[in-house]
Amino acid sequence: MNQVKLINGVELPQIGLGTWQITDRSQMVEVVSNAYDVGYRLFDTAAAYSNEIALSKAITEKGIAREAYILSDKVWNTSRGYRAVQEACHKSLKKLKTDYFDLYLIHWPASMKLYPDWEEINEDTWRGMEQLYKDGLAKAIGVCNFKIHHLESLKKTAEIMPMVDQVELHPGLNQNELLEYCKVNDIVVEASSPLGNGQILNNENLQMIAENKKKTVAQVCLRWGLQKGSILIPKTTNVGRMQENFDIFNFSLDKKEMDAIDKISYCGGIGIDSDEVEEFG
Repeated sequence: MNQVKLINGVELPQIGLGTWQITDRSQMVEVVSNAYDVGYRLFDTAAAYSNEIALSKAITEKGIAREAYILSDKVWNTSRGYRAVQEACHKSLKKLKTDYFDLYLIHWPASMKLYPDWEEINEDTWRGMEQLYKDGLAKAIGVCNFKIHHLESLKKTAEIMPMVDQVELHPGLNQNELLEYCKVNDIVVEASSPLGNGQILNNENLQMIAENKKKTVAQVCLRWGLQKGSILIPKTTNVGRMQENFDIFNFSLDKKEMDAIDKISYCGGIGIDSDEVEEFG
């Protein structure tokens, strides 16, 4: 499988398994076992998913050695600030029965709509993340849903810039400006919703490209994200879909096809604006 090297030398698989909305423990055991057998080695969770313990038990039951998988977690909005983010990390580490995270992320920036001091809040939280990295509790650190102005704000005080920015990225929401910014600043973009909310699978342009490639529309979407240099975190509980999503390394899209997909207008997604969203959780 393709690997992406972060600025600090840590390598991450270019495709991982998202676990959002998988909370049933028996289902998690089945999902993790199937995913590992297919070839997935990156498991993405979050404190807000309420499934850290379920994921830990599934990994244990499967008998996967710690060094044989990559574990990514996220700190929730209720644990912002230098001390709070460290305390939250320790709690999540305990739930997942591990000494470290391969990747630890801030789930959401403080919204400028709700917090006049959003910059200071994000900077203070990031200082806590930097300390976790220095202490070896996270092999790599990053953010989620940060726009360019959020990242530019962190630059003012950060000793270490985020190594990853996990955002919604899929055909119809190409994030080209953010991708270019992150490329220049050595930040890897991770696509948390590489298939949006599924509506893009009905797009006629994508269906035409998929037919020409003898691939599914989902595979074309994922290949597009792959060629943009992003890490992909598709979420599915279906083993057939896992295999389909993983089978994207044996074909490529040419420039004309990439450009055509880039031009697709918005056709459905998660659609949460990190500047506008009301606080939740």
